[in-house]
Amino acid sequence: MRGRIGALLMALLLGGAAARASPVLLISVDGLRPADVLEADRRGIAVPNLRAMVTRGAYSDGVVGVTPTLTYPSHTTLITGVAPARHGIGNNLTFDPLNINQIGWDWYAADIRVPTLWDAARSAGLRTANIHWPVSVGAGVDENLPQIWRTGHADDRKLMRALATPGLVDRLERELGPYPQGIDESVEADEARVRFAEALLREDKPQFTTVYLASVDHNEHAFGPGSPQADAVIARNDALIGRLAATARAAEPDVTVVVVSDHGFAALHSDVNLLAPFIAAGLITVDAAGKVTGWEAEPWLMGGSAAVVLARPDDPVLERRVAALLDGLARDPKLGIARILDRRAIARAGGTAQASFLVAFRPGFEAGHDPRAPAVAASGYKGMHGYLPSEPAMRSGLFVDGPSLARHGDLGVVDMRTIAPSIARILGVAPPAAEAKPVF
Repeated sequence: MRGRIGALLMALLLGGAAARASPVLLISVDGLRPADVLEADRRGIAVPNLRAMVTRGAYSDGVVGVTPTLTYPSHTTLITGVAPARHGIGNNLTFDPLNINQIGWDWYAADIRVPTLWDAARSAGLRTANIHWPVSVGAGVDENLPQIWRTGHADDRKLMRALATPGLVDRLERELGPYPQGIDESVEADEARVRFAEALLREDKPQFTTVYLASVDHNEHAFGPGSPQADAVIARNDALIGRLAATARAAEPDVTVVVVSDHGFAALHSDVNLLAPFIAAGLITVDAAGKVTGWEAEPWLMGGSAAVVLARPDDPVLERRVAALLDGLARDPKLGIARILDRRAIARAGGTAQASFLVAFRPGFEAGHDPRAPAVAASGYKGMHGYLPSEPAMRSGLFVDGPSLARHGDLGVVDMRTIAPSIARILGVAPPAAEAKPVF
């Protein structure tokens, strides 16, 4: 009760409409595209819960994302309102040129350099909960089931218990059975995580809850965007959204439900080997097994793009050498390179300051991981993202329903950085360090 009163007072101080401040349930459906919902009838996708949000609430024709259009940078923008250049999460994986961390993802909230919505809500006295949101290990959340995995070994379950809110996993598993492994991105794992989210909503009644669903993205990578398999999983995610919304409304009738996604998707056909040219130029050295033993400049792979990090970013000779190599690659049409961004262009795009260059591919091409592969090879994936946010196919979704909306109906095309301050306005809390104004 004290938390809700504090939130209402905060809204008054902010000049917002205190009477309309409400709890928020924020659900992310990784890879959901606007047309998956807005054109669902034509495509035969059953999404009645999302369609009802379109009818009753507010929605966007497309959310313009960040550079790169990847899960971890995007979700950190969704929770902070700022671009990767400022929040510090520049890729899904940390830059690890020698692979010391064995493919370590950017799991830790300590790496976020600005306040989050979780921080703002707790500062206002609101109770918070999180289920599987990216970059949430160690986040200041009251009930936290963070996203993390290593190998899928049974020890990962011990890791989860150690990193979640103390006692939370054991408490919920007594009622619900095993919590899914973080590495499991199946729709069945999403369905299990939703049961845990429902229990938190019923029993703890958090005023700000974040829930992340991974299975749409997983199937779009495996089978392609718009495939029957992906569309079937979208329908199952819609049912999960309906369940979460109903549970949240039973606990807090004035809750506002916000459904977002982090990026769009493009069909994929080709892997491009950027690593081999760097090895051939002596910028990367490898041993007989292909393991990197030294580097001066190395691509940091991002799906539909690749940052290039220099060991000595202030070395003009090294910078010119790498620029010449990239210019030669960009001139080869079979490699599918759309643009090479230099450091200034990356900064203007809000991308990571770790990169001196960014290789942006055309949709259909991605950066491959095997340095021994041909220059261009058929991709094992059928769908990809990570392209520049100016690509229309990279636009993500936004659907909102609740009593506190400043606008209803079609919001048009919006900037991803507007979502966090919009949620802050609904919660009645001081917004985090957002770079844009609220839109709903």
